[in-house]
Amino acid sequence: MDSIRISKVEKVLCGKSGGAHYGSLHLTAHHLIFRYEDSEKEEMWVPYPLISLVLKLPQTLHGQSPLTFHTRMFETFSLSFEKERDAIDVFESVKELTVCTSVNQLYAFFYTPNPPFDATGGWSLYSPREEFGRMGVGTRTKAWRFTDINKDYTFSPTYPSRLVVPSRISDSTLQYASKYRSKCRIPALTYLHWANFGSITRSSQPMVGIKQNRSLQDEKLVEAVFQSHHFSESRPSGPVYGATSTNLIVDARPTANAVANTAKGAGTENMDNYKDAKKVYSGIDHIHTMREALAKVVDVLREADNVAASVTGSLPGEAQQLVVVDRQALRRSGWLRHMSNIMEGAALIVRNIHINSSHVLVHCSDGWDRTSQLSALAQLCLDPHYRTIRGFQILIEKDWVSFGHKFLDRCGHLSSDKFFTSLPETGGTSSGADAAQAFLASVQNRFTSQSHLKETSPCFHQFLECVRQLQRQYPSRFEFNERFLRQLLYHLYSCQFGNFLYNCERERRAGEDGVAPAERAACVWDFFNSTSELEQNKNDAYDPSLDDPSSRDPLADMGVLHPNAKDIRFWHELYGRTEEEMNGRLVISQTKEGQESTSLIDSLEDEPVNSINIPAGIPLPPSPARTPNVSNPSVVPSNAGNASEALTASLRGLWSSLPDIPQKTTADNIGAPSPTSMRPSGPPLRPSSPGSNLSPPARPRTANSTDTFYNTGVRSVWGKLSSNATAAFSAMQDAYDGVAKDFKALPGSSGDNEDAQGKISELQPRERLGNGERSAYRVTSQSHSVGSSYNPWDNVKPQKAIHVLPSDNPWSTTRSRSPRQGSLSRDIFDGKSLPLDPTVAHPPRRLESGESLGFRISGQNHDVGVPYLTVVSDESLVLEQEDHPPSTNTDPLGVGFCNK
Repeated sequence: MDSIRISKVEKVLCGKSGGAHYGSLHLTAHHLIFRYEDSEKEEMWVPYPLISLVLKLPQTLHGQSPLTFHTRMFETFSLSFEKERDAIDVFESVKELTVCTSVNQLYAFFYTPNPPFDATGGWSLYSPREEFGRMGVGTRTKAWRFTDINKDYTFSPTYPSRLVVPSRISDSTLQYASKYRSKCRIPALTYLHWANFGSITRSSQPMVGIKQNRSLQDEKLVEAVFQSHHFSESRPSGPVYGATSTNLIVDARPTANAVANTAKGAGTENMDNYKDAKKVYSGIDHIHTMREALAKVVDVLREADNVAASVTGSLPGEAQQLVVVDRQALRRSGWLRHMSNIMEGAALIVRNIHINSSHVLVHCSDGWDRTSQLSALAQLCLDPHYRTIRGFQILIEKDWVSFGHKFLDRCGHLSSDKFFTSLPETGGTSSGADAAQAFLASVQNRFTSQSHLKETSPCFHQFLECVRQLQRQYPSRFEFNERFLRQLLYHLYSCQFGNFLYNCERERRAGEDGVAPAERAACVWDFFNSTSELEQNKNDAYDPSLDDPSSRDPLADMGVLHPNAKDIRFWHELYGRTEEEMNGRLVISQTKEGQESTSLIDSLEDEPVNSINIPAGIPLPPSPARTPNVSNPSVVPSNAGNASEALTASLRGLWSSLPDIPQKTTADNIGAPSPTSMRPSGPPLRPSSPGSNLSPPARPRTANSTDTFYNTGVRSVWGKLSSNATAAFSAMQDAYDGVAKDFKALPGSSGDNEDAQGKISELQPRERLGNGERSAYRVTSQSHSVGSSYNPWDNVKPQKAIHVLPSDNPWSTTRSRSPRQGSLSRDIFDGKSLPLDPTVAHPPRRLESGESLGFRISGQNHDVGVPYLTVVSDESLVLEQEDHPPSTNTDPLGVGFCNK
């Protein structure tokens, strides 16, 4: 093809999943293929539609020209070329091959299975007559009928050709009612409950407008839907006890959005016109908010890859995947909150149909995004048939493909060159004007002509994540496993099959050139129903006996699932991470009965590593190993979990060699530390990584030490260095503050009275202290009992006054002696026998039992006399001052004089 500038490049370095390997790159018409030099490694095939972003980076210090690829399956890999020309050719070739202008250019119309699939009939898997007949339409109840009013798609181009509507409503009434619904998407049946004739119907928003328009035909249609249970063949003669009639109109939008649409001529139902029904708003945001939320999740994951690459000095994809995912940023994205709203809306529909024996009409704006999500999830909970592999395929064909979800627009199959960015070179060879021009071109490439992006949204992806939540909450109720959902999402974007390439059933049947895709493209269901795929996608824990409605087991639920909208987690297998990285640690607590219960850490207050209830000096228990929960068979382990262990082992030696400086505490927080005082003010810290229990046992870590890497499970060297430096600086600052505070207590006169002795003054000029006064500077700290574990930097108030000799300048490099040195030294030693002569060396004296342990700080002969610590053999810290001849030009501030 003309688009391929270069088809093969040798000696290419590929960085992916924490490793870098050499190989050859091959560009075909529909795939980027990388073949490793190591024949044991499997080739990497990347369909071009799967590429979401390509960055051309400047040359590295080694002279290599890298390209970084990001895929829609949240994978990142880099390709480094020896020649700049090769990198440019590959970049431009992939760009032209990825950006398509027609659906017919996609891979599905060129793909031929080899060998052919052993399963066939995927294109005719869903038959409306068979599926609604299975529900009981025409057999169990006569309240519904099939209509061919849309057989040629002239009634509603985005609706299926065959609709199920109430028997009481004629086609002429439907024609009038369609004018009142957006895109003529009238209320149509999508599910009839097997237990009580409750129904789920779906439609688009009514065209109410500012004038509060109404349609009698639409009101009659909705009334017939809500009264359809009165026309069943096997309707009970008496009332159903425990059931109440609470027919619902579920508007999936937030209230503000629904009301705001009245300005556009649309809006929401005026419930004064719809009797025997209530209306609720699910509060699910529109497609743009969902797109931005997932983009924030992707940004967090890419930032984690960039951090891992910067730590090792490699490219994104080459570095080992450190546990540096910012879980707080993930939660701030709102992705979990949006899924919780969807799950809550589905749970409401399930309760109203199964428990209240009532009907539900679901709609959003146009009825093909949020409506499909709520309708399909509710049916998945209500009908065990849809939790089988074949039933789930039929559900997708019915509620997503047939009812007109816009796969082509929402998935962005016709990609754009806006996803390809070439970063400007930062070397000195290019001028400033060239760099500025390249930057402006990059900005223009990012922010202009974004019309192709505004229709994209991860609606179907979000639905699959919600199914994964149900699968995790009910691991034995689904015939398919997690891999099945992940493979389905992969082929949604790979464009290898023709199922998800169009916006509605009409387009899929006609095609762009009049040839039906079923005649030219392979079907994804044939692929999934093949023998090899079925074996890999089956859930071993699946137990269909639990769905028996006649079961009288106390735990039986008649096959109806009630989702927990609060138990929502990230699908970590999809994002290539571990459970701990994406969702936090599972804390195992012991209950009164002795059973173990697990809970997920959702916030900083829940992190045990940040809890201050642990007494100081007691080491924290190690983090649990990041392995999947074996008790949950539905969880498939990810291959991205062992990458951080190598870094943990390499840093363990440096970690254990660092000194421990205890954190500064006060007398108020020794006994009961305050949560607010000891909680980090910045982002929350991540607990220790697995394998941390292999560190030397003689180095217990206290609960208040900030020695964890930001949001990681890897111990951070930098956090420990910062903690020690902060503690040392605080201790020196407190020492100086204590000296300055005691100096203030010295009286202004230089008299020799007894009251003045033992008191301390602030730095005073030489005129006030007197020329004849000479003194040595000596400080003693608070005494501690021998054998007690004490912190020499503790700022606990001393039990007795600290005596410090007055000095003309304690920070000067020269010192003078004073006749009062002896008397003041006598106060220091508390009236004991004569003090030791500081000019004569003496052997160190051992402390007797009961004597206090003190420390002294000695000065240092530098330009500025900063005290320094010396450890003496008698286990006391001594601060002494060197003797120097008196100076006549002493500088009180230690900044030096200028002689005039």
